[in-house]
Amino acid sequence: MARLVAKDRLDRLFEVGILLKGLDGILELIGGILLLAVSPASLNRTVTALTQHELSEDPHDLVANELQRLAHGLTVSATAFASVYLLAHGVVKIVLVGALLRNKLWAYPWTIAFLVAFIAYQVYRILLSPTLGLVLLTLLDAAIAWLTWREYRRRHTSHRSRRDVLR
Repeated sequence: MARLVAKDRLDRLFEVGILLKGLDGILELIGGILLLAVSPASLNRTVTALTQHELSEDPHDLVANELQRLAHGLTVSATAFASVYLLAHGVVKIVLVGALLRNKLWAYPWTIAFLVAFIAYQVYRILLSPTLGLVLLTLLDAAIAWLTWREYRRRHTSHRSRRDVLR
């Protein structure tokens, strides 16, 4: 009985993780579209306006200073690259999440491969300059990759068993 309850919890965790990845994909699409539509100069002005009050109260505010540093460094080519990256990444996530939610067997290995590739890149970034956010994101991606593998094994075994019965 305890094993069944744990299985249900892992199934729910898998579903929640996949839904979060789908939401992340939608947000990446929106971000990519916004980056295409807004010039670096406009982004710089917006960030300056949004952080001006905070920096007047605390000139050493870490988040506001980092946002301004990033905004000042934006170029047209960097914005275009980020936009294409976000759009492509968002579309892939949405397609894979949609296929997983429809129980398409092919989507499981593709999702795992996609997550492993980004985990490898994130580990590389962590080695260069570690941040708590990136470490947590990498751990979350690793957990979702494991849950996807677990779900794939379960579905693949079930699919094979059904196929064998039909023979």
